[in-house]
Amino acid sequence: MRENTLKQRLYAGKAAFGVMCTFPSPAVVEMLGYLGFDWVLLDNEHGSVTVDTAEACIAAAELTGMAPIVRPVGNKPEIIAPFLDRGAWGVQVPHVNTADEARAAVDAVKYAPEGHRGIFSGGRPAGYGYPADFSLPAVRLLFSELLQGPPQPQHVAAPDDWMAALARIPLLHQPGEAWLYNTCSDIQGVLLSRAIGQPLPELLAERVFEPLGMVDSGFVVPADKLDRFTTYYRADPAGGLELADAPDGQWSRPPRFPSGSGGLVSTVDDWLAFARLLLAGGELGGRRLLSKESVRLITTDHLTALQRRAGGLFLEGQGWGFGGSVDVAPVEPWNVPGRYGWVGGTGTAAHITPSTGAPLAAR
Repeated sequence: MRENTLKQRLYAGKAAFGVMCTFPSPAVVEMLGYLGFDWVLLDNEHGSVTVDTAEACIAAAELTGMAPIVRPVGNKPEIIAPFLDRGAWGVQVPHVNTADEARAAVDAVKYAPEGHRGIFSGGRPAGYGYPADFSLPAVRLLFSELLQGPPQPQHVAAPDDWMAALARIPLLHQPGEAWLYNTCSDIQGVLLSRAIGQPLPELLAERVFEPLGMVDSGFVVPADKLDRFTTYYRADPAGGLELADAPDGQWSRPPRFPSGSGGLVSTVDDWLAFARLLLAGGELGGRRLLSKESVRLITTDHLTALQRRAGGLFLEGQGWGFGGSVDVAPVEPWNVPGRYGWVGGTGTAAHITPSTGAPLAAR
């Protein structure tokens, strides 16, 4: 069992790495602990954390040396105290925006057992990524140290080295304050690979591409398919096009860094299979790959109005689900409430519109 050093880290001003678990179970919490996280936040946003489930998850967290933190609904003592009584190191209260709310949170923690009196306030995690202001020093480091930007899969460092470099870059925001673009999706790809114990290309092939019959999707184009692969162009300063990558270029061999934010190659037919999965609520060809609740979460906007405004350079007035934008306002004629998808940095675009059942892919 790892010794729990969260308090020592915080008091020394050092980083303490944790993760939010929206649908916690003891097995998942225990796995997160063995992956090396210092704390786990048991999130109650969807009503999934009760006193009973928290008790089991807190025990799993402490087994692996993590500090368990619970986010109950409400700041009242009778709501917070039962979680602390069961061993939660701290509580993340849903909101502390006024003096009265702060007093309520402090009063709640007064009833906690000695040694369990931490209060945290926050929301959705996003501390790394692109803001609207690219001149910020930490943003420049994302490009110079991590090679964020247009995909260049052969030049980005391997996942372990990439994460080590990331750890030396300051956060742009405290987790939960803002929506930021791109980098957190790359982090997610590394964490998925570590959690499952498979390289990301193998994981996606086994769990997504093969079940959906997406035979032309992956991080590399095999030699016998290169004659079908397109040349990648980008705009030049004069308004014309310049060669960015030829068919026998960076995607002709496996990448050093399989990116969770981009870098896959595919075909319209393959993408249509994935779009149909989402439109059908997670089931395709009589086989269920995603629960209806998962599809709902993927295609639902999770941002506040303030976060949408701050991310306007990328979001253009719309919201964000899991891995793609969600239309929430008729800013342009093509915006339809609930439309989900994204326009990629290389010029590709793909969306689904659940209200009409229509998928759309464009180049």
